[in-house]
Amino acid sequence: MDRFNAKLRKAVRRTWMKYAMRGVGGADDYGRLDLAYRLGDPWNMESGLEQARFAATNALVARTFGRVGSLLEVGCGEGHQTLALQQLAGEVYGIDVSPTAIERARQRVPGAQFAATDIEHQPWGDQRARFDLVVACEVLYYIKDIPATLSRMSHLGSACLVTFFVPALVRVGPHLEGIAGLQKDWLHHGGETWLACWWRNQ
Repeated sequence: MDRFNAKLRKAVRRTWMKYAMRGVGGADDYGRLDLAYRLGDPWNMESGLEQARFAATNALVARTFGRVGSLLEVGCGEGHQTLALQQLAGEVYGIDVSPTAIERARQRVPGAQFAATDIEHQPWGDQRARFDLVVACEVLYYIKDIPATLSRMSHLGSACLVTFFVPALVRVGPHLEGIAGLQKDWLHHGGETWLACWWRNQ
């Protein structure tokens, strides 16, 4: 019975996401992204695959930047990865364009601060290097103006890190190549691969 229920949940998630995410890639379609969150954990962030990605990302951050004073997570969703990133920073902030996701993130990670907004309108100060580290994991391919987002990240962060699923390399990769001092590494788990890119702005 449990196996049947798991298969049913998987089928429901796949069908719902196919509907909710229609035309979202590279479109800044905030309404449809929020629609996806009508279903709890729409990207299956509690799966072993995603938990392994969180662990690999944390390990990369720890060896590259050490513990940081403040961290801003762009596209934090329901706070699944925020919970992992919280181990690496004194203060954690998260933004997402989905108000539904942000409400769940506040419940999941009460020690962090969250806002339902995009990076242009984050509410915690606009000064250069406001945060020690700004991260955007698995989010850039939903954004219409990737160069503007990367520029904004570089303004707000002393350092920045992005990760994305390798099939998005064609769309996302060229926008990263012009960043001075760009570093790269691969994250692997269970036959899946992500590219991690990071840079320092000071």
